[in-house]
Amino acid sequence: MKQVYNFSPGPAVLPHSVLQQAQAEMLDWQGSGVSVMEMSHRGKAFMSIAEKAEADLRKLLNIPNNYKVLFLQGGAHAQFAMIPLNLLQGKQQADYMETGDWSVRAIEEARRYGHVNVVASSISSNFTTIPERSTWQVNPNAAYFHYVDNETIRGVEFDAIPEVGDVTLVADMSSNILSRPIDVARFGVIYAGAQKNIGPAGLTIAIVREDLLGKADPKTPNILNYQIYADNDSMYNTPPTYAWYIAGLVFEWLLAQGGLEAMAVLNERKAEKLYAAIDQSDFYANPVDKQYRSWMNVPFTLRDPQWDAVFLKQAEEAGLVTLKGHRQVGGMRASIYNAMPEAGVDALISFMQQFEQAHG
Repeated sequence: MKQVYNFSPGPAVLPHSVLQQAQAEMLDWQGSGVSVMEMSHRGKAFMSIAEKAEADLRKLLNIPNNYKVLFLQGGAHAQFAMIPLNLLQGKQQADYMETGDWSVRAIEEARRYGHVNVVASSISSNFTTIPERSTWQVNPNAAYFHYVDNETIRGVEFDAIPEVGDVTLVADMSSNILSRPIDVARFGVIYAGAQKNIGPAGLTIAIVREDLLGKADPKTPNILNYQIYADNDSMYNTPPTYAWYIAGLVFEWLLAQGGLEAMAVLNERKAEKLYAAIDQSDFYANPVDKQYRSWMNVPFTLRDPQWDAVFLKQAEEAGLVTLKGHRQVGGMRASIYNAMPEAGVDALISFMQQFEQAHG
């Protein structure tokens, strides 16, 4: 089998050992005689998988006991609706930061349910920075403050948790959750689609502080109500069982690597290497404010766009795949999530240097 380094932004690379274990257990999970895909979600076998996955995630993130961990469907897009439906709680306004394409979508969806106060926007910079804190127009009476911690398309990441006083803090961490330790207790809700840094597409995780439950808008469908999921151990309907199982294997893998402290060291080193290769070259460029460069998603352009197609073709021939940038941005994008080995980043840097020598 051809081995490649997959820089896809999502669905993204998974740890090789996780895929091997899933392969070994595909037809027969631990002597049960059936695949995880065939199990009843309410049977003892799958319940043990689900319980261990949650316990391992709680250990990785040091999640306090007064938070529910919900395993959901619908991706971050469903959360864009679930957040206002569950958290407006009679208030008319919520605060939103506008720092990239995903926060724009979150804002558009939230406006269906209440007034959105755009605290600050970096659209004038083409979403290449985070607005200066002094420009933020925070409403101390807002129902909550929402931000996207890492914007996958543009490669912009907050360098610190926003300080918003007593307002409930809500974060979309779809593309950088588990990349480093975070203080969960600072947040009311953290949510993340799994297909970038957790597991396969189809699963979404929401970490919800318990005092926020049970206050959803009365018109909220049950399928979008956090309380319903909390009351039913995330099994109000049939959950994405196989994706949940793979996520559990990833959590085990992360713990075996030394947890999030170890991953933070590795992720920072990978990102610094790649940004250094870009910055030291006059053939490549990254437009993002250095203070807010993402550890997970590194976009870059070539000096002359005429070489883009050649770069992508030759990179693929070299075993470096899915490097094409988002259509709204162009150029290239290397997504270097937890499961991307440092050797993959080294191989990309080596290829970039060789390509520059040949075409620069």
